[in-house]
Amino acid sequence: MPKSQYKYNPKTLSYDKVKVSAKTWLIKIFSFIATTLVFAGVVIFVAYSFFESPKERMQKREVEQLKFKYSILNDQIDNMSVVLQDIQNRDDNIYRVIFEAEPIPSSIRKAGYGGANRYAKLDGYRNSELIIETSRKLDKIASQLYVQSTSFDEVFNMAINKAEMLACLPAIQPVRNVDLKRISSYYGYRTDPFYKVKKFHSGVDFSAPTGTEVYATGNGVVKFIRKSRRGYGNVVIIDHGYGYHTLYAHLYEFKVKRGEKVKRGQLIALVGNTGKSTAPHLHYEVQKNRKAIDPIHYFFNDITPEEYEKMLELSAIPSQSMD
Repeated sequence: MPKSQYKYNPKTLSYDKVKVSAKTWLIKIFSFIATTLVFAGVVIFVAYSFFESPKERMQKREVEQLKFKYSILNDQIDNMSVVLQDIQNRDDNIYRVIFEAEPIPSSIRKAGYGGANRYAKLDGYRNSELIIETSRKLDKIASQLYVQSTSFDEVFNMAINKAEMLACLPAIQPVRNVDLKRISSYYGYRTDPFYKVKKFHSGVDFSAPTGTEVYATGNGVVKFIRKSRRGYGNVVIIDHGYGYHTLYAHLYEFKVKRGEKVKRGQLIALVGNTGKSTAPHLHYEVQKNRKAIDPIHYFFNDITPEEYEKMLELSAIPSQSMD
């Protein structure tokens, strides 16, 4: 730009020097600056909108790598969940069954972890859903692993006490029954001898003369003794621990006292005909967690597999109970 400007004057037929005011200079300066800023803004907008800087490209590659690693991590977590589920199934259906323990309820195994706002700090980002889902899966596995670890501790303690537990299980018949002919009525629906209708028979009846010896079928403590002329008549109940109880009814005479510790095979009473009974016999029940179960499944210590099969066949034949 020239330092001075001249304007032709037709009146004087000469060039006059143009004098620029300070205001005009300021307007020109500000116009130049504004134009420069607008142009720079347009250039920057285009550059940032349509072109990536080296730093942005590097960050984008890092984000893609992190997303890929999160995807791999999610697959690994899913595989771990499958393995953990298999361990849980083995624990419930093999280990705990072996040691006569109840399986862990699904509501406890699948219990939630944390609260509703646990992942709030991870929200609000472009990939929040992926991060939150991964965190939720990890927390779920951590919770299930804790439950499983506690379960294995229980199984370990049960394994240590296995010998004691086996001695407490009601595993023999309560009266000597070599030829298996003394069981007159089995577990299940039987005809009531008094009312002649089908009623559920919660044990087995051993037909035997009055005074026949009755034995404890497993180690335990005599929890209950009652003399009565009604119902089950004279009764003994033994607490074997591990959720097991056995009941001996219609007895003639007791050979133990309440609170006394007994061993499997120990004489505890004599067969009688007390209470609601049609003839001398022993009504015998096995209870697990307060629920009566079929006693013939617990005679494994003194019968053979063939004798057990014979018992199953006899139990399927309709019959009449003795009480």
